Amino acid sequence: MRVRRDRILEHLSSGRHYRNRRLLRQHGLRAPLLLSAGPDVGTGLPLQLDAPSLLSQPSFVLAAGTGYGMVPSPPSYHKPLVAHHPVAAASSPASAAAPREDPTPSTSASRPSALAAFHMRIAPAPSKQAAQRGAAPEASDGPAPALRHGSGVGLALFGVGLVNKALFQSLMEENGCCLLYVVEDQLEEVEHAFGAEFLAGTRVLRQQDADVALNDQRVSGAIICSPPEEAAEIVIDALRAGKGVFCERLPSFDRQTAEACFDEADRCGRPLVCGFYKRFDPALQFLYKKVRDSQALGRIHRISTMSSIYPAASLSFLKTSGGIFYNAAVHDIDIISLLLGESAPDTIFSLGHAFCADMAYLKDADTVAVSMKFRSGAIVTLDISQHCTKSCDQRLEVHGSQGTLRVDNQNPLGITEHGTSVSIYSQTQADRYRDAHRELFRHFLRTLEGKEPPVITKEQFLWTIQVAAAAEQSWRNGSAVDLRNEAIDSSVIKTEIM
Repeated sequence: MRVRRDRILEHLSSGRHYRNRRLLRQHGLRAPLLLSAGPDVGTGLPLQLDAPSLLSQPSFVLAAGTGYGMVPSPPSYHKPLVAHHPVAAASSPASAAAPREDPTPSTSASRPSALAAFHMRIAPAPSKQAAQRGAAPEASDGPAPALRHGSGVGLALFGVGLVNKALFQSLMEENGCCLLYVVEDQLEEVEHAFGAEFLAGTRVLRQQDADVALNDQRVSGAIICSPPEEAAEIVIDALRAGKGVFCERLPSFDRQTAEACFDEADRCGRPLVCGFYKRFDPALQFLYKKVRDSQALGRIHRISTMSSIYPAASLSFLKTSGGIFYNAAVHDIDIISLLLGESAPDTIFSLGHAFCADMAYLKDADTVAVSMKFRSGAIVTLDISQHCTKSCDQRLEVHGSQGTLRVDNQNPLGITEHGTSVSIYSQTQADRYRDAHRELFRHFLRTLEGKEPPVITKEQFLWTIQVAAAAEQSWRNGSAVDLRNEAIDSSVIKTEIM
């Protein structure tokens, strides 16, 4: 008893006790809570706090500005992490301009926490009855998130780990939309991807609570960035909830499953946009108009593409995204079909190798060459590699009976290097196709507003993944694949990889 009394007296005499009491009075709480949050809460947050800090509670708010406060809630509920409104947004201009004393001086001035700029609170999971009624379950201890731009198309983002950086930038820069929800189990991924200021009006949910976002009538569109093996179920749920869908990756590796997603979009009368971003690149669009509309090259004889990715994708990313054929080659296949006006080649043959030992362990290639011959007689070669040490290499040449058109690497300096040891200009894949991703995202917003239909049709998508499956099958079997006579089972092929 004496030891316990000494510890209590030591705590009362410390400055930490008086700081906590002042914080509790500031936020209207009478006494500190003594319930434990469990090990999974504290370890996932980057805050630098002492052991008896206020974060050892069952629910928490990380306030914008200089302090933080507590929102108590029953510890028995399983609650998703959600973003809350910043304090500054609710205060008057006069109070915002007035200086305030910092009640919680930072313990690390050199590395402040990124999460300290927006509120985080834990809300009860929605009931199945509420979901079936079509209601939007909201937490009982706080208001719903406000629109970030005041007005615009409400969006929900599902999955963060596989999102392209260029899409992130489009989300943050586009004024015609507002991100109301992010559905992601890994809070660190959300913090790493978005800035705290951007997420001030965005609610973050766990995957098991996705119905909260899907049942919110303010949400018009869902952006699905989950791996293709998981995306199909989310796509169908979003369509049935009346949301338009932008699938940033592939909705599925399997042809039948992907077809079911498009059929569901037709039944629900909602758009389904797939992320074939290269066809939205301004340079490739100009090339398409010259080749198809103007017939500037006459009859097409040959097309060759070079696609070396920089920086190389991580192994975990390649494993979940389907490998080099479904992550990289599929976009070049889409462009080739668009330029030729033909759905698929008659014959396809692939060679590939895994120069990286980890890629060989995954039974995938990091460098492939794909040759295709189309019914028109056009011969196409795709050169794709995950190895590019200085800058991404993205080139395309179209040879016709009346001339040649070529899309070179975009270099704002206008300087070409040969044999130099230091790269003059380094360009990532996201930088090269930033405009393409932006235009694709704007196209999705226009489909939500009913201004235009999705330009990527079900038939185009299904043929593209079937050609990608044939290219991979050719590489694995070491023989050419005749698409005129053979049926390609992409689901079997992907089972071998994963």
